[in-house]
Amino acid sequence: MPPHNDTHFMQQALKEAQLAYDRDEVPVGAVVVIDNRIIARGHNQVELLNDATAHAEIIALTSAFNYLGAKYLPEASLYVTVEPCLMCCGAMYWGKIGRIVYGTADEKNGYRHITGANWPFHPKTELVTGVLQEECAFLMKSFFRARR
Repeated sequence: MPPHNDTHFMQQALKEAQLAYDRDEVPVGAVVVIDNRIIARGHNQVELLNDATAHAEIIALTSAFNYLGAKYLPEASLYVTVEPCLMCCGAMYWGKIGRIVYGTADEKNGYRHITGANWPFHPKTELVTGVLQEECAFLMKSFFRARR
């Protein structure tokens, strides 16, 4: 597998998002990858845990920190189906995540909406956007359409 197989790992994040969807959570999924291997997974669990901070990215990052016994992840890539919110960007910043890949924009709660597109990540972080964008957006739109 070539380095940074973004499509493959975003498909894995989409599987996590589907788990959230199936549990009536906002369908966001995330995986943390080092050396082309998933070391952590997460999906939104805000409703289940009754915790506004239980976002997919936070759960995946916490799992990765615990797995590695480290507080920084400069060699890791985090794949997330939806543009991170400012809270999650802060966690990624402090965790010094090396690479962030997200699928679809979040026009309401994404960091670009809040910050006006200012860079909220660690200065050395690489950002890739739009990977499997249509699939990621479809899951979100389906979720909210079903609730209206």
